[in-house]
Amino acid sequence: MASIFDNFKRLVTKNSQATNQLFNRAIYNFLGDTIITSAENDDSYINKGYRFNSTVYSIVNLITKAASTVPFQVYEVQSQNSLKKYKALTSNGFDANATHKAQVILKNSMIELEGTEIHELLNRPNPAQSYASFLTEVIAFGKLTGNRYIYGITPERGANQSKYGELYVLPSQAMEIHSGGFMKPVDHYTLEYNGTFKIDADDVCHIKDFNPYFDGSGQNLYGMSPLRAGLRSMDANNEALTTGVKYLQNQTARGVLMSEEGDLNEVQAKQLKEKFRQQYQGSNNAGDVIITPKKLSWVNFGLNAADLSLIEQYNGTIKDLCNVYNVPAVLLNNVESATYNNIKEARKMLYTNAVIPELMKIRDELNRWLAPKFGEKVFIDFDYTTIPELQEETDKVVAQMSQAWWLTPNEKRAAMSYGKDEENERMDEYYIPANLLPLGDSDMPDMTPQQIDIEPAEKRQVPGMNDIFTTISEAQQRANEMGGEGYHEHTYDGYTVYMPFETHEEYEAAKDNRLDEFYGEMDADSFDYNFELDSRYDDDENTDSDGGEIIQKAPQIRGAMETALRNKVKDHNEEYGDNPAKRATYSMLARSFVRGIGAYRTNPSSVRPNVQSEDQWALGRVNGLLYALRTGKFKRRAYDTDLLPEEHPLSSDKKSQKAETYSDYPQGATNNAKRMLEWREKYGRDVVKGGTRVGWERANQLASREALSLDTVRRVNSFLARHKDNAKIDPQYKDEPWKDRGYVAYNLWGGAAMVSWAKRISEND
Repeated sequence: MASIFDNFKRLVTKNSQATNQLFNRAIYNFLGDTIITSAENDDSYINKGYRFNSTVYSIVNLITKAASTVPFQVYEVQSQNSLKKYKALTSNGFDANATHKAQVILKNSMIELEGTEIHELLNRPNPAQSYASFLTEVIAFGKLTGNRYIYGITPERGANQSKYGELYVLPSQAMEIHSGGFMKPVDHYTLEYNGTFKIDADDVCHIKDFNPYFDGSGQNLYGMSPLRAGLRSMDANNEALTTGVKYLQNQTARGVLMSEEGDLNEVQAKQLKEKFRQQYQGSNNAGDVIITPKKLSWVNFGLNAADLSLIEQYNGTIKDLCNVYNVPAVLLNNVESATYNNIKEARKMLYTNAVIPELMKIRDELNRWLAPKFGEKVFIDFDYTTIPELQEETDKVVAQMSQAWWLTPNEKRAAMSYGKDEENERMDEYYIPANLLPLGDSDMPDMTPQQIDIEPAEKRQVPGMNDIFTTISEAQQRANEMGGEGYHEHTYDGYTVYMPFETHEEYEAAKDNRLDEFYGEMDADSFDYNFELDSRYDDDENTDSDGGEIIQKAPQIRGAMETALRNKVKDHNEEYGDNPAKRATYSMLARSFVRGIGAYRTNPSSVRPNVQSEDQWALGRVNGLLYALRTGKFKRRAYDTDLLPEEHPLSSDKKSQKAETYSDYPQGATNNAKRMLEWREKYGRDVVKGGTRVGWERANQLASREALSLDTVRRVNSFLARHKDNAKIDPQYKDEPWKDRGYVAYNLWGGAAMVSWAKRISEND
């Protein structure tokens, strides 16, 4: 059993960087309280590498410049398991599939934060550095020495004493680790620069590269520089350049031409040289054959650059150093294999093989050392979606997102870093592939395909999924078992499958045992079918001469549509026709159909893009009315209740509504209507373009102070509520308000003066 002292010790060291004592005994048993000197010659890597070798300089600069343009983000973690999946996906390369999944998990498991203390700290780590220069130093020291040291300084007093207020990058070549023995292998660090400066180990984030050199002396506590593995290549690169420079500096005559028949005096030698230059040198004599009567011999003074193979050696060392740093050699102006596509792919490889792995290493260490200072759920990450070279992968993600119907549009926007659309509620609904109909869109007319007689031979539930079937009948049967009816479709693995209930929203409610609550909420935010129709679709045309009882006369519908409506009447009455309250007639469906046509034509803005024709929209209206006829409830708000049988509980008393009229509407509404009529008279209809024919008829009614039926008042109320944004004149028409179409249309119906009165009458009656 652990002692009180042990428990207290674990509490104190929870957020420290100390390693377990059992591990320390195994690795650092012979390590005393002393300085651990690095076997790495960091000065050589910097002075003979970055400061002396142009290839190393270029490689390190390529990496740092690319990395410093990648912004950071700060998140609040909501799910640790999802965070682990995200980190695993982003650690294995950046293909389109992994990027897609990672972005979805990121947005679902974390909340992006803005304007936090950690934002301020990383944007301005210290008074002398920006985020880009700070990150450049961290990465550059790491690529040269294998070690990165970040020093955090906390305020001396105040509420933020536990949080770092400034961050500094320490020079790796001047840092030394001091051991406290196996009890504490890293006790503190010292900066050996203009003296010795001691720094507590917990105030330093030491990010080191892997070092396999375990010799018991603690050398493994330092990271291994990439240049240690590439040291011979770097030396060969330096020597190749040095030799080339010396060759150019020490160039002399190529050799000596001598006679073997005797000595030449100085005069003869000059004459021979001059004769040779005149007769055999120059472009005209290139490749010519020299014939001489004397026997001569040649003594060579040295080899040329080609013979020395300096160029081949130099290019070979460049490729070796590029391999050490995982940087494509073509980016160092290696023109032998450089093409546009090669350069493009090379830039992408620079990020995927060198930059992103480096940033991930830094990310993980900052989340270990820095993030806990600002909260347990804080997570720092780099936003790789801003990298231009990875946009091709982003394009692939977009293509995948468009196929992912199981994600809402807002989830797709979040995964693409566009942010959630808070204004449009439809962006939080699921859209299935079949004409992109929203799964939860119960206020849409019923577009459910009619059941066909031929079903798949094999009736089975889709493996691994609940309540998903391959036949309509099984889905309907399951809906009956759950207390409802109907079915809806999905696409699974390229095939159409069926689920219980007519909408997925209804199914989810049944699954949670809240169907009654669901049906109660449905009518609260329904689509309004009672908007103003063109007069030829209006119910008032089918009244008798006294404006009283409705004459149930069917409109003229011809051809296949009439047949379809009559079939619907027949199918419905075969099951429900014995009940007078539920019996359908052709006249009922035909009138509802014609009203649907009118709705489609007079209010096209309410029609969804997936609806291809006015017949489709009108049939949806008919299907919804049949649903209310047989179930006693509408999926959303009630409509066409005057067409329902008198015995039906939802049937409206049209007679009493026709008899009741209202003429006490505000004079301001009349004045607004008159003003619109005057504008039309003064400027002409070509200028005053706002309003429909029905709207102008309504203005004539208001201007003449005609009595309005309750049905008309309700339509006025509905119109003004839908178009309340047009109550004010658009600023661009401030001097010519009659050109503002929305403002004109709004005032034809009485305008703002009519709103409260129409609402009161509609709600009270």
